[in-house]
Amino acid sequence: MGRRWISVVAAIAFAQIGLIASLPLSAIERSVDASDPRALIDSTSRILLDQIGLHRDDFRKHPAKLRALADQVLLPHFDTQLAAQRVLAQHWRTATPEQRKRFVEAFYNSLLAQYSDALVNFTSDRYEVLPARINEAQTAATVPTKIRRSNGEQIPVNFSLRKAPEGWRVWDITVEGISYIKSFQADFGAEISQKGLEAVIQRLEAQGAKVDDTRTATATQVNQ
Repeated sequence: MGRRWISVVAAIAFAQIGLIASLPLSAIERSVDASDPRALIDSTSRILLDQIGLHRDDFRKHPAKLRALADQVLLPHFDTQLAAQRVLAQHWRTATPEQRKRFVEAFYNSLLAQYSDALVNFTSDRYEVLPARINEAQTAATVPTKIRRSNGEQIPVNFSLRKAPEGWRVWDITVEGISYIKSFQADFGAEISQKGLEAVIQRLEAQGAKVDDTRTATATQVNQ
């Protein structure tokens, strides 16, 4: 599977846990159950696919709307710090507290920029959430899912979650056996070895600044 298709499938996965702000808050609270890992993935994915179908043209015209909406609800269900820590691997231990904080934020913004753009073109009409596998201590879980492409091919997508005080939170997504954490870990690891952690953070922050500019411009257009 090519890197481009992995990004598209991962877009679906991230949006399932974040892009539900187009519904009223009361509806989200009634529909999403973060106390159960399978229910969390199942309910948000169903809401997502309905909303994409209803607002696809608007999201294509105003892609920053997708990112702005994700901002509102992604963080409660996505463990950004654990994901960033695993991506940096050994470099997390040598990073300063300030660098860690900046990388967590910059990495999150980078994910939004990459995956929300790919999501709007996804047209799958078959999605199945399978029973969760929860460890004996009830602290970690895997929720396997299947996405069927238009040609009938089934793509396995597994969500890795951990139990937090506020409920289950996703920290990794595996598409056809390829972990997005390990994929980014390899990419960032090579770049950090060549340029240093600070240079990588600055690059991600620059990308995030462009996303912020797009969000601001889109918000201005919508309000005019």
